[in-house]
Amino acid sequence: MRQDHLITATQLSRDDIEAVLDRAREVADDPGAFADRHAGHVLALCFFEPSTRTRMSFDSAAKRLGMETIGMGDVDSSSVSKGESLSDTVRVIEGYADAMVLRHPSEGAATLAAEHVSVPVVNAGDGAGQHPSQTLLDLHTIRENHGLDDLTVGIMGDLKYGRTVHSLAAALTNFDVNQHFISPESLRLPRSVRFDLHETGAQLREHTDLDDVLGDLDVLYVTRIQKERFPDENEYHRVAGEYQIDAETLDDASDDLTVMHPLPRVDEIAPDVDETDHATYFEQAHNGIPVRMALLDTLMENAEADEETEADR
Repeated sequence: MRQDHLITATQLSRDDIEAVLDRAREVADDPGAFADRHAGHVLALCFFEPSTRTRMSFDSAAKRLGMETIGMGDVDSSSVSKGESLSDTVRVIEGYADAMVLRHPSEGAATLAAEHVSVPVVNAGDGAGQHPSQTLLDLHTIRENHGLDDLTVGIMGDLKYGRTVHSLAAALTNFDVNQHFISPESLRLPRSVRFDLHETGAQLREHTDLDDVLGDLDVLYVTRIQKERFPDENEYHRVAGEYQIDAETLDDASDDLTVMHPLPRVDEIAPDVDETDHATYFEQAHNGIPVRMALLDTLMENAEADEETEADR
């Protein structure tokens, strides 16, 4: 993988993805071999929206690589509350860190940040846009359970506002995968995302009923209905709770079906699914450590190579 930043899953080729996932497997097999590999470097965690898994796993991944981490703390106590622009904020933070992870409520925020700094930027979610590092750990989870070719994947729930969905759907086009999208009509994939998928020649179908496709699936990727993204709360209440699964729902599924969820869940997956062999979402969350270690290791390695090249000129 030869990238300076990770902003969107669409920038990743199959070779890029496999390079990171191969390294993630190496990390998982022998994490000690990667300890202190980037000692003396600092990662800035710039989170303008709430986060548990992404923020903590990046923090843990960086420290396992020997890096220090710094954070903005609560946005309301930062200079953002005084009206500082995102471009000014990241240009200042660039002087304090060797790489940054950015989560922001506005689509395109990570792209803007990458245009203003020279250190690696990882998009940790930009509104309803993209979340590519989540996609890498999703792909790692799928690969460890099924491989990444000759698969049928169902993605269910909030497909309109779900940035994890947009990233995963784009990345899966690099592999031999049939994609099925299950959602209410009001939460279908955005037209722009559907267009981009069709342009790649992706094999995809849309459904409103999980039963139409459940028996054919190798992977079911469930997402919550994202209340915070809805401009109209009444629209949210019309669809909230409409797409839920429990252990009984999965009676007609393949024995090998893997159920995934980027978390947090609300009520879309009942707790009784946790006790089935299908449940993989906690394993999926834990995969954030080796995958984000592999990603940071790769980006820092690339940045260090660029510095050496500049020094030789």
